[in-house]
Amino acid sequence: MIIAPLDDTMLTDNNDTHKHLRNTRQRSVILEELKCCHNHPSADEIYERVKQRLPRISLATVYRNLEVLARLGHIQKLTLSGALKRYDGNPDKHYHIRCIGCDRVDDAPLAPLQRLEDELYGATVFEIIGHNLEFIGLCPECSRKAAAPAGERTDVAFHENRSFPAAGK
Repeated sequence: MIIAPLDDTMLTDNNDTHKHLRNTRQRSVILEELKCCHNHPSADEIYERVKQRLPRISLATVYRNLEVLARLGHIQKLTLSGALKRYDGNPDKHYHIRCIGCDRVDDAPLAPLQRLEDELYGATVFEIIGHNLEFIGLCPECSRKAAAPAGERTDVAFHENRSFPAAGK
């Protein structure tokens, strides 16, 4: 996949400071790496990928640039109930599915429900600016492990020591 590099006009921050942000090689590489992976990586995972191309980059630089890119709407910072903050190279509104066994995150194949916001708009005094919806479940691998007989599940390490019923029950 070829990603067009950011130009300085794409880095105008109209929301907070109204200043023109300079594009940097580091920011471009971070965005390219995030757009190339579809597993919704954590900042640490993005750092490991970027470090292959920019060996002298620091983790703090990756975090700082992810925040800038999210604030500008070029990426999404996912606020899911899992342990790690994750990032999504797709800035368009869409939902996610998180595995409660291994924290894997995938895009949910469901169009955003704009009607929910529209219906709530007239029914509350709040100004509705959006909504978050997270689906949870077991990915195929964790589902297979949970369905295995108890004696065969010694390698299963579910987060928070949860136990799950067999798949399909």
